[in-house]
Amino acid sequence: MSGVGIGQRPRNGRQRAMKFLWTGIWLAYLSAPVTDLLHGGHSAGVRLLGWIGLAAFVAWYFVLIFRTGRGETNRLVLGSLAVLAAQSTVLALTLGREWLVLFVYVSVASGAALPLRLARLTIPACSALLTAVALSVPGGEAYLASLLLPALLGGFSMAGVRELIHTTRELREARATVAQLAANEERLRLARDLHDLLGHSLSLITLKSELAGRMLPDRPEEAARQVSDIEQVSRQALVDVREAVTGYRRPRLATELAGARDALTAAGITAELPADIPDLTGVPDDTESALAWALREAVTNVVRHSGAHRCSVDLVRRQTLDGPALELTVDDDGTGAGGIQTDGSGGSGGNPGTGLTGLTERLEKVGGTLEAGPAGHGFRLVARAPAAAVTPDVGSGA
Repeated sequence: MSGVGIGQRPRNGRQRAMKFLWTGIWLAYLSAPVTDLLHGGHSAGVRLLGWIGLAAFVAWYFVLIFRTGRGETNRLVLGSLAVLAAQSTVLALTLGREWLVLFVYVSVASGAALPLRLARLTIPACSALLTAVALSVPGGEAYLASLLLPALLGGFSMAGVRELIHTTRELREARATVAQLAANEERLRLARDLHDLLGHSLSLITLKSELAGRMLPDRPEEAARQVSDIEQVSRQALVDVREAVTGYRRPRLATELAGARDALTAAGITAELPADIPDLTGVPDDTESALAWALREAVTNVVRHSGAHRCSVDLVRRQTLDGPALELTVDDDGTGAGGIQTDGSGGSGGNPGTGLTGLTERLEKVGGTLEAGPAGHGFRLVARAPAAAVTPDVGSGA
């Protein structure tokens, strides 16, 4: 935009020219003091001093208008307004009632340069000073009625426009912040999805590659089947990644249970999985997806970190005080540390990694909970999510 708003300083030559033109239009109202200097019958010395005083007023007025927005303190702006008010008072008292119009400029400058909390005080003060000077100048009462209302309305109009521009600028900044937060949330979703997807798929590919290597050269047919499985897993991983990038990835419990059986078997871990899953009629897609992600992440960590020999998975539908819920339990007999190390680093420590944090966030979004920790004989992860759509709690407003 080439223009510049009230309370903002010009940033280039074009904006300075536009603001000068916009501000200069209002200088037409100085015709009264200019006419007084030309035809008021003053002596040459008085006219010279009058021209100097008018030029000083206009120059100070432009400095105040153009410097506004450069970070000046309110005290400096108040001092500049006091200088303008003093100039207006001296010129009106010495040269006559035609100079009372200068107080309108002081009032307008107050509204344009000061925040509303100060402008609401300085504008009435300027109008009061205008009244006092008008009553002291011969014939000033006749000009007071035509200048007092413009001083008040002009000042408060400028203050209102300045606040409107300030609010608009804040809304634009807030919109930019919201857009940045949305972009960060999308990056977080993508990172979480890729972590969960690739961690599981690459672990399965590694296990099957090692198994195929051990089968060669004695059992080439079985090794070939493992290679075929590797190709299938790789292709599916590519599809999953593409869906995750486009935001369409919605894993299903039935698919993840089948994948969990393959991953545990390839790792040499005895898998105890339910033969059938509960009836998912009426279960929201987001709930099923969150539990499917939890199953995938839990099995991946059992395979990669736990050192377990057995892993059981249980999926049941329960009736709770908050309504029907699906409960997923993944239990292993490993060391227990692996279930906590969900970031795939293989490092030690008891702090939750990105996987566990991501699962917690997923479940919280659908109104669910996650519990994970040592269970005496190994590690247990319990994920719960509502089996019915969560209805927002609308109170009575009391």
